[in-house]
Amino acid sequence: MLSFDGEKIFITGATGFVGSNLVRRSLQNGADVYINIRNSSDTWRIRDLLKDVSVVHADLSEYEKLNDSLKKIKPDIIFHTAVYGGNSAQKDTVKIIESNISGTVNLLRICKNIHFNLFVNTGSSSEYGIKNTAMKESDLLNPVTDYGVSKAAATLFCQKTALTENLPVVTLRLFSPYGQYEQKSRLVPSVILAALQKQNPHIASRDFVRDFIYIEDVLDVYEAALNLKDPRGEIYNIGSGTQHTVGYVTDTIISLLGNEVTCVTGLPRAWENEPTFWQADIQRAASELAWVPKYTLEQGLNKTIDWFKEHMILYS
Repeated sequence: MLSFDGEKIFITGATGFVGSNLVRRSLQNGADVYINIRNSSDTWRIRDLLKDVSVVHADLSEYEKLNDSLKKIKPDIIFHTAVYGGNSAQKDTVKIIESNISGTVNLLRICKNIHFNLFVNTGSSSEYGIKNTAMKESDLLNPVTDYGVSKAAATLFCQKTALTENLPVVTLRLFSPYGQYEQKSRLVPSVILAALQKQNPHIASRDFVRDFIYIEDVLDVYEAALNLKDPRGEIYNIGSGTQHTVGYVTDTIISLLGNEVTCVTGLPRAWENEPTFWQADIQRAASELAWVPKYTLEQGLNKTIDWFKEHMILYS
């Protein structure tokens, strides 16, 4: 089994939730890590790691600067996790398109000119749109948000480039990762932080559903992708394979913390385009990547709670 040990890895989006955890996992497993940072990047997640990585000060839109840097670095592996529009506060349509589509196109154009072993694009379950059965990689994409459209376009461009240019490019289509270093506005951190401070957590509705996947399981599959023998544009759903309601997740966190607070809900109405079913079919990842999640929801939440107890100062 191949691993990160000794690999030269370039990670975009390294200051984000998934990217920062990939930086940590890569360093822990012996990789030589390079990251790009924009002038506006908030480095709170990786501030303690900056001495251990090589930094390229460039945005994905800065083609020439990034091109010059990657030609010198000659990375073995590229993990593309940079994204905009993944949370409700990021609504600028032009920026969503420029970051998610144009940024991906620029990065792949550059990578075509260097030899690399694997390019992993990070996709999103938002590419599927509204479905009423477990989502399969072969399903028709019907995104209902600007973000979903941009991620679907980026994934398709990656697939096209892999096939037409004969390049080792794959996409991991993530569902709802949670865990250490997740932004505090998201469900799991917001409930944990409120409960730890003996405050009643607030959620919009107990009935919303998602397929939650613990971040350590997500990191495992990025590493498992190194063992693909001849990757050429494949797409893999990465979720737990089971959906849970927001209410169940909230109740579980409160229970694990001792039931000292009570969940408070808003109006029990769906947001615009809110699905009633949201679950990954992960059979392809299990078959071709030999990957299945190791953590149940309860186990992952318990580990996340323990981490937040030790790192609350990062969220103050």
